[in-house]
Amino acid sequence: MALFDLPLDELREYRSASTAPADFDTFWSKTLDEARSYDLDARFEFVDTGLSTVKVYDVTFAGFGGHSVKGWFTIPAEVSAPIPVIVEFIGYGGGRGLPHEHLLWASTGRAHFVMDTRGQGSAWGGGGGTPDPVGGGPAYPGFMTRGIDAPENYYFRRVFTDGVRAVEAARSHPLADPARTVVLGASQGGGISIAVGGLVPGLAAVAPDVPFLCDYPRAAKVTDRPPYREIGLYLKTHRGHTEDVMRTLSYFDGVHFAERAQAPALFSAALEDQTCPPSTVFAAFHAWAHDEKAIEVYEFNDHEGGGPYQDAARMRWLRSFA
Repeated sequence: MALFDLPLDELREYRSASTAPADFDTFWSKTLDEARSYDLDARFEFVDTGLSTVKVYDVTFAGFGGHSVKGWFTIPAEVSAPIPVIVEFIGYGGGRGLPHEHLLWASTGRAHFVMDTRGQGSAWGGGGGTPDPVGGGPAYPGFMTRGIDAPENYYFRRVFTDGVRAVEAARSHPLADPARTVVLGASQGGGISIAVGGLVPGLAAVAPDVPFLCDYPRAAKVTDRPPYREIGLYLKTHRGHTEDVMRTLSYFDGVHFAERAQAPALFSAALEDQTCPPSTVFAAFHAWAHDEKAIEVYEFNDHEGGGPYQDAARMRWLRSFA
């Protein structure tokens, strides 16, 4: 697929027309207060994986609604003092998989916490193990329209809350340095990292890679590739509900979390990306409130983005922060 979105010079000027609801901050403050009324109950159980250079812990913590959420916590084998911790979120449809799928960040001398995404983990990778016990109204297959009838019911309210609690769980481990906590992820994981970056104070850095869940009003119209297309297909059946759906999505738009960000950020965008169109990524990047921010651009790539080249860019960039 050749370029289909705005050219790069226009992307560098593009700003989203999306506006945050007047009660955006109140909504999220109340949501997180409700989640914190449950004991975090973060449990780290050592797992004998056969890996010799790292130690792996099977993690369970209380996320949204006190529901159990799983994760892996991996640290270099010889660590005895607190070290920086990377909290990673997973792409759409994937789960935490198996421990040996996540060795990069522990290999850099940091702790690594990967969060399972509730209800997902059956589309690719090594699978997931976190159910989503909350029901919802009629939805198009996938996760984008689950509970879309109201912000209080929307699926990503639960996921973003889980993400905040995952940071709290990772920081609770005695070998994690809370002051040097980084959140990152690709695609859906990038979108979750942007949300967490806008909700959690005191992060050292945020690194969203080709992030999803940004600038919904444009995303829903500029691409016909899933997952954004799930929104249009839902509205194709539920005629006349566009305004209500966009109102719900406005509480979960990465642009509005970016406007509240308090940490340095490294984004990436791919100019042939039809899954997460580059204009939607640049919308969140331009909205990012912290002055120290950068974006890597891959001109001839689709949703794979920079792949291992972006991994290398993040490793270099993070040396300054954690």
